[in-house]
Amino acid sequence: MKALYDVPAPAKLNLFLHITGRRADGYHLLQSVFMLIDWCDTLHFELRRDGQLSRTDLTTPLPADDLILRAARALKELTGTPLGAEIAIEKSIPAQAGMGGGSSDAASCLLALNRLWDLRLPISTLQTLALRLGADVPFFLSGGHAWVEGIGETITPVELPAADFLVVKPPEGLETKAIFSASSLKRDSDSAILAGFAARPYEFGKNDLQPVAETLCPAVTRAIGWLNDKGLNGRMTGSGSAVYAHLANMPSTMDASDADPLWLVRQCSNMEVHPLVGWASSES
Repeated sequence: MKALYDVPAPAKLNLFLHITGRRADGYHLLQSVFMLIDWCDTLHFELRRDGQLSRTDLTTPLPADDLILRAARALKELTGTPLGAEIAIEKSIPAQAGMGGGSSDAASCLLALNRLWDLRLPISTLQTLALRLGADVPFFLSGGHAWVEGIGETITPVELPAADFLVVKPPEGLETKAIFSASSLKRDSDSAILAGFAARPYEFGKNDLQPVAETLCPAVTRAIGWLNDKGLNGRMTGSGSAVYAHLANMPSTMDASDADPLWLVRQCSNMEVHPLVGWASSES
């Protein structure tokens, strides 16, 4: 195999996000449901036999040493393969949005290079490697929607009814570190149970990061208010600044003509499974 083109990396929305504690090493303990949506970045891979790794940004410029290259380098070091790759990426998922774009790119990179380099590593090995790259990366290797606990390493598959969502990303971004380091962050939410979530998946719980995010970024408040004015239940995903609302009992296409022209507004659907399911063996 010499190339893999049009490899998708889907975004996620957090249907809720509770912080239930903090470990001695400073990492926060969370509970959340991560839901895959059909808003994707697209990656392309071409084999290099000189062992080098390189990246071309086809749309939005990325940092020189982003998660994609870090993932590729980590996989190469783990396996000792002499092969390399030229990676090109078309970014669509906005940065600093709480939608997991960078983590999803890294996960799709691991899956694609596992196939391009004919490494045949099982998904369990890739997930162990993924956790070293970032707390959200293992989820994007799990194959579908998931109940996520701990620092992101405890992943339980969940099924969700098909649904549509209106997603709004203000131009301002938010740094995850700034939110998690805030003294006002609620860190003692009661533990939730999966059965409680399953009874009303799109109305369950809250996002404990949202109050801090709204203080740091008033645009989050404005975007949520715009959704609420349309009769929707707006809430933030992840550490923001993107917000969204479930389009229950709403027209199939929402009118967004009155949105702030600086906002990125997009209607999305959840995915049944990750589009790269089966790209790594489930055998350990």
